[in-house]
Amino acid sequence: MPFKSQAQRRKFAQLLVEGKISNQTFEEWNRETGGKHLPERVKPKTKGRKVAKRKARKATRKVARKR
Repeated sequence: MPFKSQAQRRKFAQLLVEGKISNQTFEEWNRETGGKHLPERVKPKTKGRKVAKRKARKATRKVARKR
């Protein structure tokens, strides 16, 4: 699995120095990443809004108020 960010690459290098991962693991990840330009950090993906559900809820509220 390739690295997703420079921060992740640094973290793995730190784990390698501490002896928590093997050199083989680090080299495998580094090889799969290749010479790609990596961002400093990767932000988590935002969850999409559930517009249809929200609209349906509003419609039922309006019907309930009219009664």
